[in-house]
Amino acid sequence: MYFPQFLVGMFTTSAVVAIWAEMETGSVGKALVWTVLTLMMLQVGYFLLAFGLFYKRSTESTDTEPDTAHQPVRRDGSVSSGR
Repeated sequence: MYFPQFLVGMFTTSAVVAIWAEMETGSVGKALVWTVLTLMMLQVGYFLLAFGLFYKRSTESTDTEPDTAHQPVRRDGSVSSGR
């Protein structure tokens, strides 16, 4: 997920929570607190998701074996015959 998409979703979710909390409690202050808590939970969730993706990506790259089909390249740019 791209960061701009995350921001749009985060602000939409926080607006929905703010409206819902204000309608439920009748208090703007409580709605603000609920909205801030929602924003914090979304941010922690986004961080954990990004961390999980980076961790998965780093472990996958170390677990795979190198491709031996490619031949080594010499310093002059020519390909070694492998003999």
